[in-house]
Amino acid sequence: KYVIHRTFTNKKGVSVRKAPKIQRLVTPLTLQRKRARRAEKMNSVLRNKEEAAAYKKVVAQRMSEQKEARRSLISKRRSTRKSTKMSVDPPAKS
Repeated sequence: KYVIHRTFTNKKGVSVRKAPKIQRLVTPLTLQRKRARRAEKMNSVLRNKEEAAAYKKVVAQRMSEQKEARRSLISKRRSTRKSTKMSVDPPAKS
């Protein structure tokens, strides 16, 4: 009932059905398992995409925070350097 048969016509013109010696049975259960495997793969792909997007978002946020911290540090250094320059009087030209 579930055996895979191949129908063809031989050289004499007679229609013949052939089946493999080791029978691959296509039962409703095997089809159900195949569907489940395919669905699991698709769910895995979708889940990986979502997780990758979330990870990318977190990485971008952390990079922006690092850039902002670096900018504030540099501006702080510049401001302290300016204030020290202002406090020290430049030599007067004569």
